[in-house]
Amino acid sequence: MHIKEITLDEFNLFCKNNIIGNFYQSINYALLKSEEGFDYEFIGLVDNTDIYAAALILYKKLGNTYYGYSPRGFLIDYSDSFLLETFTNLIKDYYKKKNFTFIKINPEIAIGKLDKNTLNFEYNNNYNVISNLNRCGYKKLKNNMYFEALLPRINAIINLEEMDINTFSKNTRNKIRKGLRKGLTLEKVGLDKLSVMTDFLKHDKQNYYFLNNLYSVFDKSGDVDFFLVKVNYKEYLINSQNYYNYELLNNSNLNDKLIRNNNAKSINSKMNSDKALLSYKNDVAEASKYLNTDVTTYVAGAIVIKFLNRVSIFISGFDHELKRYAANYYLYYAILEYYKGKYKYVDLNGITADFSLDNPYHGLNRFKMGFNPDIYEYIGEFDLVINENNYNHLLKNGTLAKEFNKN
Repeated sequence: MHIKEITLDEFNLFCKNNIIGNFYQSINYALLKSEEGFDYEFIGLVDNTDIYAAALILYKKLGNTYYGYSPRGFLIDYSDSFLLETFTNLIKDYYKKKNFTFIKINPEIAIGKLDKNTLNFEYNNNYNVISNLNRCGYKKLKNNMYFEALLPRINAIINLEEMDINTFSKNTRNKIRKGLRKGLTLEKVGLDKLSVMTDFLKHDKQNYYFLNNLYSVFDKSGDVDFFLVKVNYKEYLINSQNYYNYELLNNSNLNDKLIRNNNAKSINSKMNSDKALLSYKNDVAEASKYLNTDVTTYVAGAIVIKFLNRVSIFISGFDHELKRYAANYYLYYAILEYYKGKYKYVDLNGITADFSLDNPYHGLNRFKMGFNPDIYEYIGEFDLVINENNYNHLLKNGTLAKEFNKN
């Protein structure tokens, strides 16, 4: 067996048939990262015409040396100790000749699944892969609690074949219904609407150019969808009028009850109805104001990457000044409904490993977990050190921290 560069067709075929194949291991992602200064190559562990492992290797110069990065890890059976050791030794020799100091990996190997009742992870046999990697000389990096690593360690995945809105949290169901009541609708758009999306993400040139490159690269192979959520003011008005009329009748009945029985429960019900009535009245006024105008109001958006039987919500955002529309909840629900029957899984992307109320990302965790996804813990980041002296020098002088500090 030996390591060699393989063709894109060879790599694509291997990736699509590999159990941990993913869009990070693709020519599209390589092209995207090339805009950030990375070069790339596709390598394989080959014996005659057979390929036993493969990887996209992104690489960049760091001082007088190079480092490599294989996003979401090498495509190999990590449980096969002999294969992993063989591949590791050969890849170290291969890249030592190219003046590499190390190669970073973060395999998409789920070692645990969250118990939603205890909020503790239950670990599986994949946990043994950590020992396999350690034996082969990979350095396990500290598990990130939040989003310090290059890619999330904790991901939320929804099985579309089992998805049922009735299993969503009460808060999530209420927010989705609120979005539907306010006439929100999902619209598939193109690059001409990109500035709308970047407005949701604190509009700046960096965001715009990144998302432009992302969409342009993945769009060439048809592996990206760009969605925006807009307000349908006609539907908004009809819904608001119906809710207002219903609540007006309910308010009148509650008023009669209050006259007959002036207790705390009756008073509270009447007060809540008064608030709802005022809210619906304001909705009717808002919808009427914009109904016959040319105003188009976008309130949320997302870019979704497609790969085999899974789609991933790569990035999303919403207009915080129009938070009352609950547009982010509607957006995710509408995306799930859009892909149901077409794909098997939707990856909601990362959450944090901190499930406490003090977590600065508690709102993000609560939002995604409200859709009742399965929460998986991946194996984390490892560095395969090729030149120990260089690695330690880069570590001690702060070069590695500077290169990988996402802040």
